[in-house]
Amino acid sequence: MQRTLMCAMAFAMAWSAPHPARAQDAELSKIREEIRQMKDVYERRIEALEKRLQDTEAKAGKEVQSAAPAQTSAAQAAAQSSNRPASESGFNPAMWAILNGTYAHLKQNPDSYRLNGFVPTGGEVGPRNRGLSLGESELGFSASVDHLFRGTLITAISPDNDSIGVEEAYVQTLGLSHGFSIKAGRFFSAVGYLNPIHAHAWDFTDNPLPNKAFLGNQLSEDGVQVKWVAPTDLYLDMGVELGRGRAFPADINGSNKRNGIGSTNLFAHLGGDIGSSYAWQAGLSRLAASPKDRRYDDLDSAGTEVTNRFAGNSHLWVLDGVLKWSPDGNSTYRNLKLQGEYFRRHENGSLTYDTEAASLGTQKGSYTSRQSGWYLQGVYQFIPQWRAGYRHDRLNAGSTNIGLVNSGALPAADFPILRSYDPKRNTLMVDWSPSEFSRVRLQVARDNSRMGERDTQSFVQYIMSLGAHGAHKF
Repeated sequence: MQRTLMCAMAFAMAWSAPHPARAQDAELSKIREEIRQMKDVYERRIEALEKRLQDTEAKAGKEVQSAAPAQTSAAQAAAQSSNRPASESGFNPAMWAILNGTYAHLKQNPDSYRLNGFVPTGGEVGPRNRGLSLGESELGFSASVDHLFRGTLITAISPDNDSIGVEEAYVQTLGLSHGFSIKAGRFFSAVGYLNPIHAHAWDFTDNPLPNKAFLGNQLSEDGVQVKWVAPTDLYLDMGVELGRGRAFPADINGSNKRNGIGSTNLFAHLGGDIGSSYAWQAGLSRLAASPKDRRYDDLDSAGTEVTNRFAGNSHLWVLDGVLKWSPDGNSTYRNLKLQGEYFRRHENGSLTYDTEAASLGTQKGSYTSRQSGWYLQGVYQFIPQWRAGYRHDRLNAGSTNIGLVNSGALPAADFPILRSYDPKRNTLMVDWSPSEFSRVRLQVARDNSRMGERDTQSFVQYIMSLGAHGAHKF
């Protein structure tokens, strides 16, 4: 009996004491309850975000029809306030600066540069200044205006006179249906492949000779662009640009003062992938302009400086192609880019000699020309951060008929810049990019642009990107 009583007392004491297993079960229950509460909170937040997303999409797609004003005024006010930025900082514009500097060593004097056989000459067409100079640095802003429009402003800092000019300033649509988009303002024309690309994104320090001869280095136009991207497996886009004709080849130096359209550009691109390692794109453009007072400076047979003027029609066709390779689409370690463009221009109209009557007096005659040019370049990244490239560019003066010369009114020596000559150039470069924001480049070129004057050109260039900057075209 005593033994039985002692066993019962021991069992009661053990049951009343804290049991490890029971304490562990209580802790697990507490953790599960906290997890459940967290799930409930996040599910409610996700449902609220999804509801806001649906409301925003509905507002962007179509106008919501309201019910009775007395019943919906509070809901509408809440929805509108949720879509408005709390302050100007809510727009959060992307801002960036590109610092671009060069050191140039040129055998020939750049001030006397002439692209023989072609106009225009001098200015941006010629090589950079000798020695150290600030290159084409830029400052840009870009942001969404609202759910329908986006705006971009890019200013360029001139290295010669420290002035700031507008390089691009345009608005473009967002979310137009059926693949359409509209751009209006000042922008680089989509003629060819290289022209729309900013200078800091070029693979070489300067533009190829055909871009200099046929586009005045780089064509920036005031106008409107309408573009359509097709819903196809292969990439296909088509577009049209209507411009004021503010720059060459329409009216050089912005002398166009007329109403209406001064230039028209039609363009199309087709591209796709070949397996997992290759990507390609081909394009065709046709630029038409009607210059009325396109002037250029020349020397007559006596060495007197004269100013001549062309008026008529200018038609330029550009065929471009790009092929890119990287192992399995990974361009981090190795990649190759082949790029080329072919230009063909036909101009006809009238040529006025010595518009200022500085030499033999003003005379006027017919003028026609058919000229062409092309370049081909390849850039190979052989190890991370290091690339090497080669470019060959060439121009063909073709056939040029000057009415004043054919009639015997003036000798051909009075038009030395239009003498038949085929400029060409070979360029080598190597660059180092420690990151996507910086690049240092060494470039050497053998330039035969000037008749009888070979120029050896060496450049050291740095390109530094500050701030948020969008991706460039393919």
